[in-house]
Order: sequence, then structure tokens, then C-alpha cells
Amino acid sequence: MSEKQAIFTLMGGRIRMHRGHYNPTSDAVWLASYAPHNVNTVLDVGIGTGGVGLCISANNPSVNLTGLDISDDMLRECKQNADLNNTTIELINADITSWRTSRTFDLVITNPPYFRGTPARHNAHHNANISAWTRKCIARVRPRGYFCTIVSADRISDIITEMHNHCGDIQIMPLFGAKHMAERVLVRGRVGVRGGDTLWSGLPMNYEPVLRDGLTIDDVLARLNWI
Repeated sequence: MSEKQAIFTLMGGRIRMHRGHYNPTSDAVWLASYAPHNVNTVLDVGIGTGGVGLCISANNPSVNLTGLDISDDMLRECKQNADLNNTTIELINADITSWRTSRTFDLVITNPPYFRGTPARHNAHHNANISAWTRKCIARVRPRGYFCTIVSADRISDIITEMHNHCGDIQIMPLFGAKHMAERVLVRGRVGVRGGDTLWSGLPMNYEPVLRDGLTIDDVLARLNWI
């Protein structure tokens, strides 16, 4: 495989990735774009090969990033991708649903295993209990910290129901595909605070200011004068 084929990029070339067991899609860029600016410590649950975490680090180079995954292969490739981008990530081999720790973080972010069906070769993104996954992730958020996730539109109720038990100021951003239906939904909330839900009118899945230019959604909302 040539060097060009062996390496692909995200965020208009700001992030370089080795091709491997699991190659992040636009979901990784979208999820990272919803991370709030005012965080210092970030836990990426199910970090995989590092797409989300590396995009967050590109937007906030001073962040202290920790990645959790059950796959040694994924973590090994994540380390290679972190080195490729001159980024330091603390990597932990553990399952969020059984991880024993007292650590908490300013932000816990996750692209959860929301698909149902036969697992792909990399055995990611399939058949998990999304409610339990969400609950365990939220448990690792410090008081007034953030939980942020992306999920397919048909699983949004599992996420929102669990978040309402622990979070306030929930921000919901649909991402629309070619059929004018939400394909993915971004959700962000703060743990231990009060505040109602905000449902934004949404953005197209192929929105270049995020995918190509690497803008955060907060930056996009400000440019559109939505906030």
C-alpha cells in the first residue's frame, strides 16, 4: 500500500490517520465539534483508533485526553495515530460498564455502540445496552461537567431518557441526510445542573464548515447568529 493510500485525513487535513481495523467516519468529526471549549480533562469512551479524541485535541491543544477501549488492537492503532499527530493520549484498556475507578472528567464523550445486528470485523458499534453505557459514562463526569454523544436517530430516546436522570441544559442537534430526515443526533448535557432541553433546527450531514474547515458547532451557531 502506498503512503497516500495508507494515510487518510480528517478536518481538511488537520488530522492524519493510519488506515487500520476501524477508520473513523464523519461521525468522529461531528462528535468532536460538539465538545465544549471550556474543558481541561476529557475521557473518550470507546476511543477506537482515536478519531474523536484527535479532533478534539486539534480544536483544543491544551486538553488532557484519556481514551478508554476494550480492544488492545484499537488502542495500539490509537497510539500510532496519536504519534502521527504529535498528540499525547493516556490510553486505558477497560470496559466502561465494568471499569472500577473514582476518576471524573470535565467532559466524557462517546460514540457509543448503537448499531444492532451482526458485528463488523472490528467488533465495534453493535448490540450494547445504550442506557447502561450512557449511565456509566455520565458517572465519570465531574459535577457541572459535560456529557456529549452522537447516536443514530432511532436510538435517541435511550440516550435522552438516561440523561434526564442526571443532566440539565441538554442540547440536541439533529444532522440531516439526503432524505431530509435526521440520520444522526448530537446530544450534550451538563451533569448535576437544572435547565430544560434545547432542540436545534439541525445541520446537514455534509456541512463543510465542520467537516472540511474543522469549526466547532458553537462557532457555527455564532456565525449563523443562532446564539
